[in-house]
Amino acid sequence: MQIKVALSQSVSAQDIATDLRSQLGTETPSVLLVHYDCMAAVEDMQANFLDLGENLHAATSCLGAMTGQGHTTSKDGGAGAFAIYDPDGDYGTACLPFDGDASQAARDATEQALAKAGREGEAPDLIWLSTSPGQEENVLHGIIDVVGEDVPIIGGSAADNAIAGDWRMFDATQVAVDGVLLTVMFPSTGIAFAYQNGYAPMEKAGHVTKAGGRRIFEIDNRPAATVYAEWTSGGAVAGIPDGDENILAQSTLWPLGREIAAVGGISQFLLAHPAGAHSDGSLSLFADIAEGEVLTQMTGDVMALADRAGRVATMAASKEISPENVAGALMVYCGGCMLAVRDHMDRVVHGVNAALPDIPMLGTFTFGEQGPIQNSGSRHGNLMISCIVFESAE
Repeated sequence: MQIKVALSQSVSAQDIATDLRSQLGTETPSVLLVHYDCMAAVEDMQANFLDLGENLHAATSCLGAMTGQGHTTSKDGGAGAFAIYDPDGDYGTACLPFDGDASQAARDATEQALAKAGREGEAPDLIWLSTSPGQEENVLHGIIDVVGEDVPIIGGSAADNAIAGDWRMFDATQVAVDGVLLTVMFPSTGIAFAYQNGYAPMEKAGHVTKAGGRRIFEIDNRPAATVYAEWTSGGAVAGIPDGDENILAQSTLWPLGREIAAVGGISQFLLAHPAGAHSDGSLSLFADIAEGEVLTQMTGDVMALADRAGRVATMAASKEISPENVAGALMVYCGGCMLAVRDHMDRVVHGVNAALPDIPMLGTFTFGEQGPIQNSGSRHGNLMISCIVFESAE
């Protein structure tokens, strides 16, 4: 198991592809993961990476990417790449558009990726996922239908820079705007991972009494926007607006949490990010909410979010793999969190480097995060952080 990482401050793929080729020499990576700013031309990105193996997994990331060498968020965008060379492992990548049925597309993509890996009918050790925002729960259901609930599915929703629908994803042959891209991994060495949030629960909670999909209308039989305004003391929204109000930036430090599990007596929350408040008193979110669920008001601050990536990396590396045996690490850092801490991204990178010194690392900034929660399977959430570490040798 060898891992090589490259970072470019340019939206042209040529620089990063040249860097990777110089690092890899004559070796062809088993899989190449690329996360890049949406300003890059898809055709240019795809063409420059085609000679680096048939398993190409590329998806847009808000303002680029980060590695241990730095980040692209303070400049004009860029790209990051993560090449795994593992001749004793098996990998397969597939990308498919939804074509009206996200779950079926996810099932088909999973089966195609398994066939490409030569491991049909088997459960991989890990699935790295990129998907377009809006259908994440359905995508997870489709993947789980094929591989079961015990396979960790980790990744994030493709992102652009302004929630304008400019996200893209592609493999070696297919480009999708609304679709699913995934890589099944059967590495020859061990993996470990963590999926967490950087927020604290407040003593404010209520039952969802009216909801539909990603919109909640009532909490405890009162307008959701009114309750949310009270819980946040007006920090995210003042109350019921006259029209449709975008509250995405204001609500980043005020997400809503669902208690999914408890580990060592500590509650584990899956977060939902309020995106808009509406004149009918409803709130729209970036995750599905069902009637009857209990929502807890969560709170965070910029410095805690900046430090959280390093802590999640520490958690991942302390599970089954010691830091000195880590070959590389993949991180998912919510794009909303990144925008909130954008002026402190050097601190984010420093924290990850402190946790995983001199380790090849790639981080992507997503508009939704997927990962496993203990005893609850893989779930879709918002404002979350995940880290996967790959062992250098068993």
